[in-house]
Amino acid sequence: MAYRDLREYLARLEEKGLLCHVTAEVDKDWELSAVCRNAFRTISQENRPALMFDRIKGHDIPLVVGILGGSREIYATALDTDVDHVWEVWERGKTPIAPRLVESGPCQEVVLRGEDANLEILPAPIWTVGEDPGPYHSSPFIVTKDPETGVPNLGTYRVQVKGPRRAGIMINPNRHMNHHIDKNEARGNDTEVAIVFGTDPVIGLTSVSPFPYGVDELSAAGGIRGEAVDVVKCLTVDLLVPATAEIVVEGRIRCGAREAEGPFGEYAGYMGTGGNNPLFEVTCITHRRNPIYQAFLSQMPPSESSCIKSLGREMEVRRHLKNNLGLPVQDVYVTESSGAAARVIISMKKTNRFQPLKAMLGVWSLEIAVGKMVIVVDEDIDIRDSFWVEWALSFRMQPAEDIHVQRDTNPITLDPSQPLKDGKPVLPSQQVSSRVGIDATRKHPYPALAVPPKRDLDKVAAQWESYGIVPVKRD
Repeated sequence: MAYRDLREYLARLEEKGLLCHVTAEVDKDWELSAVCRNAFRTISQENRPALMFDRIKGHDIPLVVGILGGSREIYATALDTDVDHVWEVWERGKTPIAPRLVESGPCQEVVLRGEDANLEILPAPIWTVGEDPGPYHSSPFIVTKDPETGVPNLGTYRVQVKGPRRAGIMINPNRHMNHHIDKNEARGNDTEVAIVFGTDPVIGLTSVSPFPYGVDELSAAGGIRGEAVDVVKCLTVDLLVPATAEIVVEGRIRCGAREAEGPFGEYAGYMGTGGNNPLFEVTCITHRRNPIYQAFLSQMPPSESSCIKSLGREMEVRRHLKNNLGLPVQDVYVTESSGAAARVIISMKKTNRFQPLKAMLGVWSLEIAVGKMVIVVDEDIDIRDSFWVEWALSFRMQPAEDIHVQRDTNPITLDPSQPLKDGKPVLPSQQVSSRVGIDATRKHPYPALAVPPKRDLDKVAAQWESYGIVPVKRD
């Protein structure tokens, strides 16, 4: 059954022991980011909770982070399932359910206009202290629509707070919101925008996941939820937003309005370059009584964004390889250490020698720009265990025959290894990259593995305690 809103979902996380309240007062301009980073760095993914900061210095709005991608279990809970069935739940999005328009919703319980519509009432943190130019909204679900078709788009883009009523939005060239801006500005029109914070978790997951241009993400969310998303009309722009959202910031990007934005600590673990990016002007803020603000931890992996992107992109790659190309793929892993972008590992039970290369080319054909390095292994390799992947690379691959380099390709976004031109960074629209694919599958019959028989290992495991072998204890 679908969660009604963020609050019902948070109650579910609490019930499962997956939400930790930070009751100490924290400073959003230096302390909050460091607390989040330490939690992600020191707590294993399997044991990591989402965080709710109940007391933020200078603000009366609590902040939640890690509630969609603190761990794979949290991600699955957001879809009201378990980790083994995430794929099946996402597949329901193929049968969209259109949003349901309602007359009013909790997201408009409080209405702020004029000077009261102040972006700075929201506790947006400074995430990379000493590097980011100011506070950033890292989990805004941004609604715009195609001026020709009227089809809305929901996407997540970084938003720099520049004052009470101004913000900069960084949108990569191939992202759908840019198409809307381009179409509007070709007609000399502004682009209406609604920035949404804190929703039913499925809406958040669809916002950060890749869908083809022209797909209404709120309809896809309805399909995944199994129930239509209730939406209301904004008060100052012609857009529809989730009725049970915590906070909605309405406004517009004036035709041709651009201003310096960034740099910002990005998913690759380095500072992402700034640029001359669209300038957003606030026209109205609405919110629930006692709202809750949602943020993502990005920057250096592991992070919330790397967990979310890893799972979402794995499903997109697997769907394409299995359903569209008919390849015998067993599993796909888009590694968090690569920012859930640069490295893709695929296991397959191949039936001919051409399939590993077809899998590589299949990954590279996707619009989502992943797979700077693609590794294909046999089905007996645990692709989520780096030891076994390295073992396959060591003994099932010959460099001269099994490494495929593709030149002159589009890059993954915000990759700092891009070569400079005349000593200066190349604009994203002009960057050219390369990719490597490695076939680490067996090409011929292999000798038997040099390990005890499985029956002996299973018998020993069943009576392990009788041997009295325990781990070394460290002080």
